[in-house]
Amino acid sequence: MLDFPWREGVARVLRTLPFLLVRIAAYFGIAAAFVVAAGGGAGIGWALGAIGGPAGRAPGAFWGTVGGLAFIGIIVWWLREYLLFLVEAGHVAAMVRNPATAPAHFGQIGHALSIVQQRFREVRSLLAAEQLVRGTVSLLVDKADILAALVGPSVSLPPGPANAVLRSALRFMNEVILAWPLRAASRDPWPELRDALILLAQNQNALLRKATILAALAYGIVSIVFVLALIPASALAASFAGAPGAGTLLLAAVFAWSTKRALIDPFLIALMIEEVSRATRGQSPEPEWDTMLTAASPQFREIKVRAAPRNTRPGRYS
Repeated sequence: MLDFPWREGVARVLRTLPFLLVRIAAYFGIAAAFVVAAGGGAGIGWALGAIGGPAGRAPGAFWGTVGGLAFIGIIVWWLREYLLFLVEAGHVAAMVRNPATAPAHFGQIGHALSIVQQRFREVRSLLAAEQLVRGTVSLLVDKADILAALVGPSVSLPPGPANAVLRSALRFMNEVILAWPLRAASRDPWPELRDALILLAQNQNALLRKATILAALAYGIVSIVFVLALIPASALAASFAGAPGAGTLLLAAVFAWSTKRALIDPFLIALMIEEVSRATRGQSPEPEWDTMLTAASPQFREIKVRAAPRNTRPGRYS
């Protein structure tokens, strides 16, 4: 069950160490911004709550903490497409490039970002591709019934909530699929995305089961990080004006999220890139899987439209 290409996956990540450092700076910088915003919000809430008397200080500090965290959360949501473009897609591009031809050290960052820009040209195009891939992968997750295969027929799980959790856990598979156009010589990403999704569908039972196991391992590690982070988070929250412990759980959750995005996700992606390459080696996209995806997924149909030769596309894509 755990027969993953660990050595190859770790090697793939370590040879992109500059991008790993960029991820650490980006996501732990976000965590630091959450801490500052929570502390500042608690202080402002404490001061405003005092207008209503001493009894209003603690609730004011609590809601100030929540407001500060929400403010940074909105900023992160707004910046998500740029993080995807500059950090995550760039890192995937660096992972899949031939190390013999890629620049060494921090030169690989500019080289990888230039590849992303050549393939997708702008942030909106990459974001659209990620959303279309996500919709198609979600369909495969729903149809494959992976959890039933893992836990056995004796355990009954509600399919709706179980699949929703699984789709969220397998979000990193979107970047695995985006690796196809980033390692290809062609500058048109859409045919590569189409073929990658068909190959994933052909091997969905084995690959999505492996991805689920990796996701479970990752969330187990994240849970441990969350528990360990409660100690420093409690100390930080206790220093907030009038709100001892009010933001402990939220701050620990932010640190665990940052750890996952900065350090754990790259290894998940690298391992699955190795797994998918190994499983699909020598295969070609099969027409019956193309037909199945076309009939079942509007997102895949959109990818096929964009992958069609330019002179055969509908006018809005020409």
